[in-house]
Amino acid sequence: MLQIDDLVVKDNRGIEAVKGISLQVCNGEILGIAGVEGNGQTELVEALAGLRKPSSGHIMVRQIDATGMSPRRVRDLGVAHIPEDRQARGLILGFTVAENLVLGRHHKAPFADGSMIAEDTIVDLAKSLVSEYDIKVSEVRATADTLSGGNQQKLVVARELAPNPDIVLAAQPTRGLDVGATEFVHNTLIRMREAGAAVLLVSAELDEIRNLSDRIAVIYDGRIVAIKMPEETTPEELGLLMAGHGPDEMEVGA
Repeated sequence: MLQIDDLVVKDNRGIEAVKGISLQVCNGEILGIAGVEGNGQTELVEALAGLRKPSSGHIMVRQIDATGMSPRRVRDLGVAHIPEDRQARGLILGFTVAENLVLGRHHKAPFADGSMIAEDTIVDLAKSLVSEYDIKVSEVRATADTLSGGNQQKLVVARELAPNPDIVLAAQPTRGLDVGATEFVHNTLIRMREAGAAVLLVSAELDEIRNLSDRIAVIYDGRIVAIKMPEETTPEELGLLMAGHGPDEMEVGA
């Protein structure tokens, strides 16, 4: 579903943050990216979502070359993006809950007809998603900045996953959430996997990665240094890999 070949991506300073990463994510799979924050995860996900242009390499989405595509074109290929910063990247806080729930689809039927927005249709969808995803909000015409952090995250998750995407890019999806909201997001990602989606999960929470992932790719200094099966590794081994200690060093240390 998603294939990354020798991808190189620079950060905002023009320094290589992703250094030749190659990965595959299959349908019905959660591939977890484990790593200490700041090792290229942000730039990798932004490149996959169309928010950052790669310097080199290729991104294939369902056998289609999506390298350097715009975010809208990437979304049209069936890719959903749960960003790591829900307020800066995931929501327009001054927009209503209903408006936020159709962002990315707002220009398409049945939500728009030419230059006209079908407000009643948008409100009806919003009411349905608020119920389905248990978003606590007084009214769908309330602005997103009136919601708690957990409900803001549910709002992002509902918008991204309701269209049943083929590929889900989930970056730090439970950051700052309470136990209940975290469990909800976890269950939703598992449900997407069971429905056949390919999920790329990026998280600094090792327990989250180990509990949800079918495979774990460890990232360090912009490179994938190991790919592990959850049942064949330990938190200690993953922690050492995340800190840049390769298998040879671990054997010597033992």
